[in-house]
Amino acid sequence: MLMLLAACSSGGLGFSQGTANRPPAANANAQGVDGLLVGHRLMEAGEFDLALKAYLRAAAEQGINVDVLSALGSVNLKLDRLGQAEQLLRRAVELDPSFVPAQNNLGVVLMERGKLGEARAVFQQAFALDSGQTDSIRENLKLAIARTEPDVYSDPNYGPAEPKYNLMRRGTGEYVLLTQL
Repeated sequence: MLMLLAACSSGGLGFSQGTANRPPAANANAQGVDGLLVGHRLMEAGEFDLALKAYLRAAAEQGINVDVLSALGSVNLKLDRLGQAEQLLRRAVELDPSFVPAQNNLGVVLMERGKLGEARAVFQQAFALDSGQTDSIRENLKLAIARTEPDVYSDPNYGPAEPKYNLMRRGTGEYVLLTQL
């Protein structure tokens, strides 16, 4: 008891000392980093759960727009949440039918879900909007066409190779899904 009283009188247990170890106070007027930018960087790093949180923060800050919907759809695709990805990407395409990355990503989701005819039509739309400039969209369209047409030269000993889709950053904040055979 005597030691506690001694510590109180000299300030030994108080918070008045040791302010050098405290973090600086947050500045409420400072501008935060854009949630989409953070999400894109986390996607590149393979941190899809954290990217989803960053995109949701961007949605809260910016509102729901085509960029946010496309990013949310892309991250849900990487998390194998195909139903959610399809809904989000369809909403993005409804908001801006000329947004090529959302069209392409929707086509990939449809391919993954086995909706080959619809995926082919979506890839054709994306290819037309892009004027055939992007190799990944061209490859995705080729794959969709190959999967919807009968295979004349198929070898019964070898089944068709299952493609793997990857996201590729295109410009500032846009992702394009690529296939690798």
